[in-house]
Amino acid sequence: MNKKKLLIIGFVWPEPTSSAAGTRMIQLVDLFLSRDYEITFACAASKSNFSYNFKGKNVVEQEIRLNDENFNTFLKDFNPDIVMFDRFMIEEQYGWRVQQECPNALRILDTEDLHFLRSAREHSTKKQVSLDLFNDTAKREIASILRCDLSLIISEIELEILKEQFKIDASLLYYLPFLEKKITAETTQNWIPFEERADFIFIGNFLHEPNWNTVQVLKTKIWPLLRKKLPNSSMNIYGAYASPKVLQLDNKNEKFFIRGRAENTQETIAKHRILLAPILFGAGVKGKFIDAMQVGTPSATTSIGAEAMKGDLEWNGYIEDDLEIFVVKAAELYQNKELWLSAQQNGVRIINERYSWDSFAVDFLMKVEELLSDLIKHRQDNFFGQILNHHTAQSTKYMSLWIAEKNKTASNKLL
Repeated sequence: MNKKKLLIIGFVWPEPTSSAAGTRMIQLVDLFLSRDYEITFACAASKSNFSYNFKGKNVVEQEIRLNDENFNTFLKDFNPDIVMFDRFMIEEQYGWRVQQECPNALRILDTEDLHFLRSAREHSTKKQVSLDLFNDTAKREIASILRCDLSLIISEIELEILKEQFKIDASLLYYLPFLEKKITAETTQNWIPFEERADFIFIGNFLHEPNWNTVQVLKTKIWPLLRKKLPNSSMNIYGAYASPKVLQLDNKNEKFFIRGRAENTQETIAKHRILLAPILFGAGVKGKFIDAMQVGTPSATTSIGAEAMKGDLEWNGYIEDDLEIFVVKAAELYQNKELWLSAQQNGVRIINERYSWDSFAVDFLMKVEELLSDLIKHRQDNFFGQILNHHTAQSTKYMSLWIAEKNKTASNKLL
């Protein structure tokens, strides 16, 4: 029996040590590898020193280029059963080529988070205006969702927004959160105890605007008040791609330290007593809290930070939007061992009951098999998607072909 083929087209080469998006992508790769898929990961971005090394997995890496007809040849030769697009921008760029060369391939969109929601919240927060979800990014992202056969949604809140506010048919959406190993009693016994931990930590990729905004909030609004309550503690900021504007916030006298990239996220978080994340805008599910729960580090965050993560369970710390109360609760959580241990156990329950690999892997792979077996009917039921594919393929196709011809002309002139 021939192995099924999966082509993943990446927005970037995954960097699980830099962002939750990178971790998410490797989890998806492992999910399909568990069913013995033949996987090729293709990407037009440049690799960095922190790009994931797929050599340890049965995954073929394929470098591709934007607006390049050679991609069509590659598609025909590989002939995948499934194509997964890493975020809607990638579907916009390559979707028409996949439709043209591999019309029978199942097209899956991994949204990561809803970009239009994050963008709307950022605009609302910074401009102090009402939230407007019906923006131009929403038009692009939802069009991409409609063109695909299935879109992976990481947040239950985002799932409801798509179904209720944008009337997207549930058959096109699939809730698939982070996929984690369960935390066992043996694991918790090896956690660093309360007495051996010290200080506060925030961690996040600085290319992600919500993280940069959070660091500014910590610097100007949270830490000046919290340091007065806990003068012997320090605030440690970790994250990949710290720019000069981030680095200049480092202040030894204030015990506010910019530490840069963490070589191992979970090990770094595990040394600290509390994760502080007063996130004011964003979307999706925050990987930093998953990492903190996995190593028994309680957290203090906002309702946006904890959104869609805990369900009906208790948070592993505090959720508070009033920043002055936030400071009081963070100090209490830092000092009260009984409260801290209780928060730690809340994190165990959240991971084991809401993010366990065992709870989602089999059902998702069965859903994929079901769609592969009846793709024609599934697409007939999504006629608006067929309409969008028809018209988008034409407009995007000819724009891309024009760019390709322009690039050829430029190359010929150089010769």
